[in-house]
This record gives sequence, C-alpha cells and structure tokens, in this order.
Amino acid sequence: MATAEERARSAFEWTFGRRPATMARAPGRVNLIGDHVDYSDGFVLPVAIGLDVVVAADARRDRRVRVMASDVGEQASFHLDRPGERRPAWTRYVQGVAAMIQTVGVRLPGMDLAVAGDVPAGSGLASSSALEVALARAMLEVAGRVLPDLELVEICHRAEQEWVGVHCGLMDQYTAVFAREGHAAFLDCRTLDCLHVPVPGDALVVVAESGLRRDLSASQSYNTRVRECEEAASRLGIRRLRDITVDELAERASLLSPVLLRRARHVVTEIERTRDAASALEAGALWRVGRAMNESHDSLRDDFEVSTPELDALVHAARSAQGVYGSRLCGAGFGGSTVTFVASWAIEGFRDRVAWEYRRATGREPVIRTFKPATGASLIEQATE
Repeated sequence: MATAEERARSAFEWTFGRRPATMARAPGRVNLIGDHVDYSDGFVLPVAIGLDVVVAADARRDRRVRVMASDVGEQASFHLDRPGERRPAWTRYVQGVAAMIQTVGVRLPGMDLAVAGDVPAGSGLASSSALEVALARAMLEVAGRVLPDLELVEICHRAEQEWVGVHCGLMDQYTAVFAREGHAAFLDCRTLDCLHVPVPGDALVVVAESGLRRDLSASQSYNTRVRECEEAASRLGIRRLRDITVDELAERASLLSPVLLRRARHVVTEIERTRDAASALEAGALWRVGRAMNESHDSLRDDFEVSTPELDALVHAARSAQGVYGSRLCGAGFGGSTVTFVASWAIEGFRDRVAWEYRRATGREPVIRTFKPATGASLIEQATE
C-alpha cells in the first residue's frame, strides 16, 4: 500500500492538476499511562508512533479553501471569511484550524489541500490531533509564517474544542508537535513542563486494535466524563482533581456521590501511577512501568467505566503472554485500542497468543502493530525536478 505521503501527493496532483508547494506530516500517539487526567491538569506519558497524517498544500489567488480527503474519497470547500456549514464532518477540523490560525493575526491565503493518513480513525491513537497539527504546519508554510511550537499546540487544541466539540486536554496536540524519537514525554499538563524519558531499545510498544471504533464527539461519553471530573473538583472545593491527594480524597469522600467518587478516585490515583511509571522508566525498572499500566486499566474499567468487553479481552490476552510488562486500554476508551509494553524477544509469541485468545473470546480479528517512539511533526522535503 502506498504511504500517506505518496497518497497525499498523488491526490493533490490528480485533484488540482499541479504539484503541491509544500507537504507536512504529524504523527499519531499512544499514551503509556495517564488517561483521562490531562483535562484535570494531571501528568501523562505518551509516545509518538510511526503512523502519520500528511497534508499536501499550495496557495490560491482567492480566499477559498478546497480540500480532498483522499482516504474517504471526498472533497469539500469553504471561504475563509464565510466558513458556512461544517459538512461533511471532517471539514470541521480544516475550518477550525484555519479559523484559529487567523485569530492570532495570521492572514491565510486561499489554498488547495489534499489529506491522507495512516493513523486509523477511532482507534484511540489521536488521528484527529495528527490531522490538526499537519494542517496547521502546511497552512502556515503556505502563508509564509512561522509560529512558536507551543502556540501551534494551543491553536490545534482550540480547534478541537471549539470546532469539533471535544472538550479534551492538550496531550495529543502536544505530543504530535514535541515528541522525540526514542523517548516518552513525561508532561505536566498544568505547567507544560516536559521531561523526555528514554525508552529502552529492548522494549517495544505494541498497539492492538479491538475493531470497535469509537467517535468521541458523536457519543458525548468523553465530554460527560470531563463534566463529571469538573463537578467532583467543584464539590471538593478545588480547582482541578490534580489538587487533591489520595488520602485527602478518602477523607472527603462523603462530599461526592458514588459515581463522582469513582471518577475522582481514578484521576487522583492515575496521576500518582503516572509519576511512578515515569520514574520507573527513567530508572529502567520496566516491571514497575508494567505494574502501573495494569493498575491503570483496572481503574479505567472499574472507576472510570470507559472500557468495553473487547478491550478487556485484549488486555487479558496480552497479560497471559510471556515477556509482557503491562497492558491497558489506551486513549479515551469506549472502543479503540490497547497498549502493551513487551520485551522485544517475546514479540512473535505475543502476536500469536493475543490474536488467538482475542478471536476465541470475541470472534474478532485484532490488528496488532509494533512501534518504537517516533518524532514529532515536520515539513516534508520534496524532490526538485
């Protein structure tokens, strides 16, 4: 199969009849641990993966933006000054990024765009953030402007919240921009301080897709969890759940309903687990990283209630294989994928074991991919004729 870069370039040339002036790429991500804590100002530990979204672009003389989404075979257009309806749904990302760029004083020209991606949508691997960051990189290059990387993260985060309607934290956009090859990013989502922690070369990050796709903005389940965490913090008299310890939460548990207590307990304990996992990874104590991952999944399943029978089956299958340090659902849950930390010597046996166990439990065929931590977004050098 052609790469995302090849598909984006080909779609641009076929649709618009010329070569693109620039191309930009941004990676998907998988979070080793720290899910559903970024919007509570917690700590996360993501890595970028070797799957990209690529945008090919060139300027137009008017103020219209035309877009070809090559992977779904759909085209759309809108005027930069009159965005109009956000249909089809994927155009909200394009319109949102363009609108947010212009709010910081960058006047974009009209442009033609073609998009292709290898990050599977709805799999918990941050395909939307990869799209946003690749779009922003390409649009700014066409406009001849450069913005600081952190401002780029904030622009894409605002596009996700204000145009797509997902009330997420900014972990995904941050990872797409700042990821470092061979490292996990231990990110403080309140201060945005980040420590890049090396991932040992003899450990692999394995993502297994359940085959159960989720759509955060359509189901509203994600936004419900955000509201529950905000309500729990309010009842506890704190700004965010980041601002209370495990012991303090136990002492003040009577202030919360049973549901809100479970939500808060997940967030508060997950923040502590993520701190411990980052410290363990830095020390090379991979068994401690794995233990924290296992505890994270159990908390997401029981206290945060975002797992599914399929995700639980994948995690159970992974934990039964040799050479596995730990396994958990990744991303928002409600479907999508799991992430497993595996010793490199065990990968072949792991694939066979997990695929067999998952088929037996669910009748579904998992898609299993192995990754080393990849680098963040960049422009793609194009060959000159």
